[in-house]
Amino acid sequence: MTLFSFLSRPAAVLAVALAFAMPVQAAMPAQPTLHVTTLDGKTFDLAAQRGKWVIVNYWATWCVPCIKEMPDISRFVAAHKDKVAAIGLAYEDTDKADIQAFLARHPVSYPIAQVTLDQPPKDFDEPRGLPTTWLIGPDGKVAKRFVGPVTEASLGEAIGLGKAGK
Repeated sequence: MTLFSFLSRPAAVLAVALAFAMPVQAAMPAQPTLHVTTLDGKTFDLAAQRGKWVIVNYWATWCVPCIKEMPDISRFVAAHKDKVAAIGLAYEDTDKADIQAFLARHPVSYPIAQVTLDQPPKDFDEPRGLPTTWLIGPDGKVAKRFVGPVTEASLGEAIGLGKAGK
């Protein structure tokens, strides 16, 4: 009895072919790098943020839960600016001007960079859903991944800080 004996021969061949055709994603490094140009033309380098917690938030303009969490992330970063930084990664193939227009209607207190679906940051796993948020510790290592919206409370709990900067 073989691994695919429950399948017909053509189905087994197809299953094996599909397994090899699937893109293989390397494991995300414990200490990822991220070097992006923000929409305002500045550089964001994750390594330069050592000593702070960093929120790396994948989102899109069409994503309702993403839009809902943006004010929470903004308030949290503003309340803890000495301990926390954030970068928003607009994960979509659209014009930069469209993202900037969206941000004019939904302003945030942290920088935003666009990453396209065909060229996501190499050290971060591709999001399987939006929003996806990575919490990077002051040592530069991944501390937590959230799939779905975050809140001030969930960020504070993960970092060990209250909402108001305790």
